[in-house]
Amino acid sequence: MEDTRRSPRTNSELTEHLSRVAQDFQSLGQQLSRSTQSNAFEAVTRLAAERIPAARTVSITTYKHDRFMTAAATDDVARQADAIQYSLGSGPCIDAIVDDTVYQPKDLAADDRWPEYGQRVVSELGLRSMLSYRMHLDLAGVIAGLNLYAEEDNAFDDRDLAEGLLLVTHAAQAVTAAHLRDKADNLERALATNRDIGTAIGVLMAQHRLTREQSFDLLRIASQNTNRKLNEVALDVIDTGAVDITPHSRK
Repeated sequence: MEDTRRSPRTNSELTEHLSRVAQDFQSLGQQLSRSTQSNAFEAVTRLAAERIPAARTVSITTYKHDRFMTAAATDDVARQADAIQYSLGSGPCIDAIVDDTVYQPKDLAADDRWPEYGQRVVSELGLRSMLSYRMHLDLAGVIAGLNLYAEEDNAFDDRDLAEGLLLVTHAAQAVTAAHLRDKADNLERALATNRDIGTAIGVLMAQHRLTREQSFDLLRIASQNTNRKLNEVALDVIDTGAVDITPHSRK
């Protein structure tokens, strides 16, 4: 995978960079599209484990009716790590959902944001670092997060952070579509025909030799990364001709 944290220095480098990111995003979509409504969350966790080898185990946490629960996990270790957070009411996966951000604790044994959780997850399960993302689902009353756990401290690098962002962005779309296929399809068509979004897509197509679908994917990635509405991102592209897809986390 192309390292999306590296800043391209020329327009040709930027064009190549955005093209590779868009292609990788489409590849993710093709893999996730094979999942059915009943196993969409499981497909996401398996794909995350495959694409981010540093992850020892992966889970998806959902929050519904004032209750956190693990909707899918690659094994019981992830379920246990999640359960500790639920019992304490605090931890990277819970806070990533509540704070609507990305958390990347590098050494849970020494992270003073979650001292009790860090002590327990290290001593009981041998897990020392994490990546936790908020997943923006279009499901009424449901929010979710993707959690990656590792046994080594500082296990996840910038490439893993960027890969996780691509995955969680498309996973949110895939899971939503799996549960509400017609609604998701109608929403995407409506967004794609929005005047400002259409104009921004045209700008990206012209400047960076991207297809319409690739340009729309990049707008969605930027929207997820900055927690801004798609239309706001589109207006920035129209004004500046640029789109920021750089992932950020609270280290």
